[in-house]
Amino acid sequence: MHIAIVSLVIFGIAILMTMTGRGGGNFYVLILVLTGFSMQNSATIGQFILFFSSIFATFIFGKKKIVEWKLVFIIGSLTSISAFLGGFFSVYLSGKILKFIFSFFLLIAAIMMLKPKKPSKHIIKSGFFIWNIELKNKLDDLDNTKIQIDLKFAIPIIFIIGFGAGMVGVSGGSFLVPLMVVLFNIPMKIAVGTSTTLVAITAFMGFTGHIITGDFNIFQAIIPAIAASIGGLIGGKIALKTKPKKLKLLFAMTTLLAAIIMVWNAVAGG
Repeated sequence: MHIAIVSLVIFGIAILMTMTGRGGGNFYVLILVLTGFSMQNSATIGQFILFFSSIFATFIFGKKKIVEWKLVFIIGSLTSISAFLGGFFSVYLSGKILKFIFSFFLLIAAIMMLKPKKPSKHIIKSGFFIWNIELKNKLDDLDNTKIQIDLKFAIPIIFIIGFGAGMVGVSGGSFLVPLMVVLFNIPMKIAVGTSTTLVAITAFMGFTGHIITGDFNIFQAIIPAIAASIGGLIGGKIALKTKPKKLKLLFAMTTLLAAIIMVWNAVAGG
């Protein structure tokens, strides 16, 4: 597939994926794998594309103040380290194994987002590992400004998400958004804005881990990265005008599609 066609497809994907706070790394990897790149090389280029597209989208979400910076700091710190380790150790697993791991976690993420949102709970716990934060963003789906996170439960999950994301060459947004929305009860639009910022951090660290152990051709990646950056800007603007329920459904359906295609590719292509 010619690089211009690949870039055009990535441009469209970037619009849809930025709307859901994922950046599009799972689909970027899919497109590159189906084009003929190895899984490891696709993962490296995918992280490079992700970094630039998410940076541009972050400008849009940050300007509208739907990025929760406290969550960015805590989650970003953990995923930066674990994504780097995932990218570094990915060389020790075969491409087929990486594809199946990738598909399994995508399926879980899709199912989580299809579940109805749980009603907000009152803050009743306190303690060293209980983190209570007050959301300062005022949005149409913000029915509770106080969020409670149990760090004993959250930290291991976030670390695993970052490691797996770095290993298969995605940002982790496919898993961080369900984590924030379903488990932490974060409003969808804030989860999208926060996840997009986290995508940039995780993608950069995962990319760094990959290039240490593998090759990277910037001439193969620069045009798709530019296309994804423009798509990220457009997708961010559309997301701000889209209802949260529609964003959740779009997230679930595209994630499920990515899982199905990757399983097919692993079985058919090896």
